[in-house]
Amino acid sequence: MIESLFVLSPTGKVIIEKHWHELIPRRVVDFFNDQVSKAMAEGEDVTREDVLPIIASPKYQLINVYRDGLTYLSPVTKEVDPMMVFEFLHRIPDIMQEYFGQVSETVIKENFVTVYQLLEEMMDDGFPLTTEPNSLKEIVPAPNILNKVITTMGATTSVSTRKMPNGMSNLPWRKAGVKYNSNEIFFDIVEEIDAIVDSTGKAVSCEAHGTIQTNSRLSGMPDLTLSFVNPRLVDDCSFHQSVRFNKWESDKVLSFVPPDGHFRLMSYRVNLPSQQNLPIQVKPSINIGANGAKFDITVSLRNTDGKAVENVVLTLPLHKSTSTLTAQCNVGQYMFDPVGKVLRWDVGKIVPRERAPVLSGSFGFGSASSEAAANAGYNIGVEFLINSHSLSGLKVDVLKLFNESYKPYKGVRTMTKAGRYQVRA
Repeated sequence: MIESLFVLSPTGKVIIEKHWHELIPRRVVDFFNDQVSKAMAEGEDVTREDVLPIIASPKYQLINVYRDGLTYLSPVTKEVDPMMVFEFLHRIPDIMQEYFGQVSETVIKENFVTVYQLLEEMMDDGFPLTTEPNSLKEIVPAPNILNKVITTMGATTSVSTRKMPNGMSNLPWRKAGVKYNSNEIFFDIVEEIDAIVDSTGKAVSCEAHGTIQTNSRLSGMPDLTLSFVNPRLVDDCSFHQSVRFNKWESDKVLSFVPPDGHFRLMSYRVNLPSQQNLPIQVKPSINIGANGAKFDITVSLRNTDGKAVENVVLTLPLHKSTSTLTAQCNVGQYMFDPVGKVLRWDVGKIVPRERAPVLSGSFGFGSASSEAAANAGYNIGVEFLINSHSLSGLKVDVLKLFNESYKPYKGVRTMTKAGRYQVRA
């Protein structure tokens, strides 16, 4: 079971806490913050995302999820399925995103009463209960001006705003009586590339993590079957609870009754072992001397199906002894952070068959640690986005509708973007 929840700010302070059993003292949060600080101090390249998702303390196992600058921390003492805890912790920001449009420390403080009501309904005696947005909105109304006025005046909202569910179907994720003048459903296939590329351009490791985000605006109780052109490309799939898993196992099609509105239909992973699968190639050259180094970085397009690559950004962390840097580029603009010792090159948009972006220059070391800087390794972080492109090749084939007489409009968009994409110089 899940005993307690702490939501922490980017600085580690408690924004909101909820206890379903005995009260867990806040000193467990202090212990967690100390462990996070120690982990991030182990290396210059260690970020908050690299901290272990489960940290052991003398009394608790600290299961934590880090999203959008906030930490969702659940200390557990008894044997529990960790994947259940992770799924619930991820569901909390998903629900807040559905209610408030964005999730931040300020948003949580401004909607404290609603957030606390949601936590009450989502968990019963330490076990997840109601976690679907459609069901929750029937119980806890979305915030409006009246709610905020009542909260600001210090009045209670338990009687005036809370309502019991009505019109619910026997499916917990979909309410009954949904009607639209125009019946349509949209699928967004978003793939993130995690890759490590060596200095010769060869991929050491490469895989794509994809999600199918869905926006359903269908009347009644539609029963859908979605098929793909090449479904056997994907691996390690996870589905929304509406998907009939046996149908996927036998026929590789998605059969489901969709929730109303936005939801994640499916997530998956695809191995990309071949070098030509990488859509963008970065060629770094760093020649290190006694007191500094000269560098040259070239970016070129490869496997993009003729699509332009947008929002291209390269980040090069330099050694902490770097004192000066001069550079020039033929595309975009660069910025050097003298405090963080990071060179950031904002390339922008790269169109096929246009000149390749090049950044060249030099940087100098402080005399005290020039030897250590000369022996340091350099890794370039790469960010990019390609619209209307699926790197794995996954494509939607046919959408069939059962149980209703209308013919819905189907819209499909694809997008590929960089996840943890790193090039070793």
